Amino acid sequence: MAYILCENEPHFQQNGFYMSFKVTVPATGHEFSVEQGETILEAALRQGVGLPYGCRNGACGKCAGELISGEIGYAKELRNLALEQQQQGKTLFCQACPQGDVSIRVREISTARDLEIKTLPCRVESMQLLTHDIMKLQLKLPETERLQFLAGQYIEFLLKDGKRRAFSIANAPHDDEYIELHIRHVPDGQFGDYVFDGMKVKELLRLEGPLGSFYLREESERPIVMMGGGTGFAPIKGMLEHAFHIELNRPIHLFCGVRARCDLYMDDMVNSWVQQHDNLKYTPVLSEPAPSDNWQGKTGFVHEAITEAYPELSGFDVYMSGPPPMIKAGMDAFYAHGLPETQIYSDSFEYSDDALKAMGITKPRTGEG
Repeated sequence: MAYILCENEPHFQQNGFYMSFKVTVPATGHEFSVEQGETILEAALRQGVGLPYGCRNGACGKCAGELISGEIGYAKELRNLALEQQQQGKTLFCQACPQGDVSIRVREISTARDLEIKTLPCRVESMQLLTHDIMKLQLKLPETERLQFLAGQYIEFLLKDGKRRAFSIANAPHDDEYIELHIRHVPDGQFGDYVFDGMKVKELLRLEGPLGSFYLREESERPIVMMGGGTGFAPIKGMLEHAFHIELNRPIHLFCGVRARCDLYMDDMVNSWVQQHDNLKYTPVLSEPAPSDNWQGKTGFVHEAITEAYPELSGFDVYMSGPPPMIKAGMDAFYAHGLPETQIYSDSFEYSDDALKAMGITKPRTGEG
């Protein structure tokens, strides 16, 4: 094995053609290819192999592993940390580009338990109103930090009064320059009021994450049904973008349930996905469409639209995200239609106490709102 310091980005050519090389992880049997100009970490994440990382720029050492065989090059001048790791026989895979087929030893991320939960500062990079009551936030972490997460997990804001507010991550793990959140303005929800009426771009906040066991199970071969209610679409969006990124070819049917047409958001984006990906179906469902909606699609409860389409669910994996009543109704209906408990994954968006009080609900819950 050998290390080469490359002054310029490596160009893998043979007979005028760019080459790709194979990376093998003997401990797990995983193999993946690295294309021209890619680092080992970039290629692994692109193909759904969960190598660890913390910053992606060679500053933290979280991605370090061992080069068992083969030769790698560094596209940029090595940082002091990378040089120290190299002297100890370690390689920073966020900076390393193979010069041929290589074999490596590294800890892999396969479940939420494998991930480091971090407390980090973040800056509000952008705010975009998606509907009359849903705000999209993009959060920027410090330059030396990235949050490694699984598609579908969530973060919690750590507020100055000691309270926490939980929001699902709406982007996919490979697209982690920003953390994307979809925040709904619920009645008298103090944090929602603040987001819509007081928050400014460039504001600083603190968060903790990643959290939760709601994430895409890539190892299953069963077809997938996804049910999102309102901003329950957020983690499902991240799952779908991840599935497309790793070229998951299992059939996926997305059902989105909202009250009226004005509550249905990012609908054009989902319809464009349907055109791009043959394995994706999409069914929006309105429970109370307004006369002005001129709605010709499905109406009623979203879980009933699913059992109508799939009266036998034993051969499916089902992912559900949204308000607690929708999750409860979905579970009852899907179990009655043959879905085993081991094949259902859910994320219940539970509101803060002040929002629940405004809605006339006395049972205390914590979470979004």
